[in-house]
Formats: sequence, structure tokens, C-alpha cells
Amino acid sequence: MNKEEKVAFVDSLSEKLNDANYLYLADISGLNADEDSKLRRLCFENGVKLQVVKNILLKKAMSKSEKDFGEMEDILTGPTSLMTSGTINAAAKLIKIFRKENDKPILKGAFIDSGIFIGDQELDSLAKLKSKEELIAEVIAILQSPIKTVIGSLQSAENKLAGIVKTLGDRPETTEDKEETTTAEETKEEPTAEQHAEKTEVEAEPKAQTATEQPAEEKKEDTSEDKTEEETPEAKEEQTEDTDKSENKD
Repeated sequence: MNKEEKVAFVDSLSEKLNDANYLYLADISGLNADEDSKLRRLCFENGVKLQVVKNILLKKAMSKSEKDFGEMEDILTGPTSLMTSGTINAAAKLIKIFRKENDKPILKGAFIDSGIFIGDQELDSLAKLKSKEELIAEVIAILQSPIKTVIGSLQSAENKLAGIVKTLGDRPETTEDKEETTTAEETKEEPTAEQHAEKTEVEAEPKAQTATEQPAEEKKEDTSEDKTEEETPEAKEEQTEDTDKSENKD
């Protein structure tokens, strides 16, 4: 690779770094041809791009890039492979899967949304990271959960209430129920204290009116008797005159 080719490669790699939000650096040295082929096939199946680069050229590309890779430039020693993906944890999961049967790749570092992770010990943490889509889906599920819980509780309460009402309606009438019904009917027939008081007042009113009318009748009778007594002497005089006239005619 001549000087011009190196410049073109650095420019191309720098643009690649600018476009990559999730970038992993790994050491895949020591793999035989068969293992290397399996690794590349696994990367292709999982949407991970694998590229072996020289450290000096990668360092120049990082310096030329718009991103701040910070201390990642310090780990550019020994064989380095660049792994990029559109999914935040795809490369980390791939490394864990491949290492179930192999000792490599070894994670050297990762650049995740401006965050820098250094060392192979970060592999488990990186594999557990969730993508934006997964986080958004979880937030939506959390927001919808209370609504679903309330609706479920209301439906459950409604079903329980309907079951209770049906059970009460279907159960046979017991002796206690009959006694309660009889007691309620007897209580209904007995007049209350207020009703008894009202009835007493109604009965008392005619008696009061009768007592009021009785003196008036007595007074009327007295007046008639007095009038009779006053008219009696005149009647006697008339009778006397009629008697005298009768005697003179004779």
C-alpha cells in the first residue's frame, strides 16, 4: 500500500468511524483458517462487519474523525480487528457465543454512543446493554401496565360481584331467612310511635269540637225556656178576657 492508498484508506476509515455509533476493537489473532471462516460467517449472519486494520492507520483515522475516542488510542497495540454494527450489543453477544468453543476474540475496548469501555472484563456488561428500540418498548410497556392492571382489576371485581349475586339468587331459602321475613312483616304491621301519636290527635279533635258545640245548644235551650216563661202571663190574660166575653154574652 503506497502513500496515496494509505491516505485514501485513512479517509475512508475515518468516515466509517463517524457513521458508527457502536464500535468494538478485538484481538482475533491465533485463529486458524477454519475458525476465522466460522467467525466471519457468524458476523455476517448477525449484521456485524469485521475488518482487520493496522493500528497506526486506525489511530490516524481516529484522530481525523469528528468523534473523541480518548483513551481508546492507547489500546491500539498488537493485532486489532474493528467490529461495527447497527445494534448496540450485537458484537458483544457474538464474541460471547464464539468463545464458548474458542479463546478468541478478546475484547480490547468499545465505543458506545460516546461512552468508552476498556478491557475484556466489560464484555458481559456490553452484552447486556439494550438498544434504543428495546428501551422504548420497555417504557411503553411500563406506561401501559397500570392501565391494563386497572382494567383487569375492574373486570375481575365485576365478575366476582356477578358471581356473588348469582350465588345468593340461586341458594335455597333457609329457616333463618323465613324467620327474618316473618319478623319483617310483623314489624311492618305494627304502627310506629309517631303513627300512634297522630291517630290519638285525630281522635281528640272531634271530642274537642263536641265539647265546644254542647254549651251553645244548652244556651239555645235556655233561651227557649226563658221565652216560654215570659209569654205565659200574657197567655193567661188572654184566656181571662175570652172567659169574660163569653159570660157577658150569656
